[in-house]
Amino acid sequence: MATPNYTLVHALKNAAANLKKGKPYEWGHMGNCNCGHLAQVLLNVSHAQIHREAMQKTGDWNEQLNDYCPTSGLEMDQLIWGLLEKGLSQTDLMDLEYLRNAEVLKHIPLSARPLVHNKREHVILYLETWASLMEDQLSQAIDLNQLKGERLILEVK
Repeated sequence: MATPNYTLVHALKNAAANLKKGKPYEWGHMGNCNCGHLAQVLLNVSHAQIHREAMQKTGDWNEQLNDYCPTSGLEMDQLIWGLLEKGLSQTDLMDLEYLRNAEVLKHIPLSARPLVHNKREHVILYLETWASLMEDQLSQAIDLNQLKGERLILEVK
């Protein structure tokens, strides 16, 4: 699973919030699908830019991730590299596109399953569950004994 980090948690939550607010969602559109929504938030790019870059190659997200080459010079490969730099793996992105990561699914109630990969509500639930899991991993990694006596600065947004 992805390397837990607060940037990624924030992006997962924002992508889910954008979908809840009614941002365009279309699973067959490279910029408005599951991965497209996360890429918009994580890389601060538009759905149109993602789609335009994706159309330089053939295939959906899975195929483009399978064919990913960091030295190709293609814009879509640079976009994928940007996502990988944020702590995601190619498998994470493939799983997101089809809502199939076993660890995430384990934390989704049975009553909400099976998830349908192109259903907005299911994508929102998957993104929120993944963010929550990652937050739990990050909080477990904090050693409170090391923090004793140190002044903590909390940023509230």
